[in-house]
Amino acid sequence: MAVGIFARKIGMTHIFDKNGESIPVTLVRAEDCQVSQIKTSESDGYNAIQVAYGQLKSNRVPKPILGHLEKSGLEKFKFFGEFTVPDPTQYSLSESIDLQSFEIGQTVKVTGKSIGKGFTGNQKRNNFSRGPMTHGSKNHRLPGSIGAGSTPSRVYPGKKMAGQLGSKTVTVQSSTILYINNDEKILALKGSLPGKEKNILKIVKKG
Repeated sequence: MAVGIFARKIGMTHIFDKNGESIPVTLVRAEDCQVSQIKTSESDGYNAIQVAYGQLKSNRVPKPILGHLEKSGLEKFKFFGEFTVPDPTQYSLSESIDLQSFEIGQTVKVTGKSIGKGFTGNQKRNNFSRGPMTHGSKNHRLPGSIGAGSTPSRVYPGKKMAGQLGSKTVTVQSSTILYINNDEKILALKGSLPGKEKNILKIVKKG
């Protein structure tokens, strides 16, 4: 039984429940996932399965990845991810993982990379207020002073300043499956999920 799957984000829409209320959902399409390695506490120190996903259409597969896939009887996969399992002996190499073990109403945990917004200033990144815009002020969106002078003669680590915003791993701890289409490999998950369209998401069952 699969404990999770990798899926590609399609986009957002909304559906209506029995009471006519609109519910925002995110549509994802499951990737072709196969078990590429089985890890046990005896050999690796923990119990998990490694899953290969993201099939390559070309023959340009790096030799290290190609050698790893040949041990599992697989070919032309680009990405790998792990799922912690209580008993890895229940799985076999090259076993396919699909949506058959997922159910409507099931709660899942979703992990993905958030949308990158580039280099941003303090107002957008840290919700700082701006300076006065009138009366000759020349400090509108500047950071201002970032530390004292002779003491401590340095800037403390963790100071909120301008920098890269987004493009970080984000986990939604609780999302509900509201719709499953096994033929099209599509899931509808309640609420918004991290990342933009075509972003890869890791979906793990809870409980």
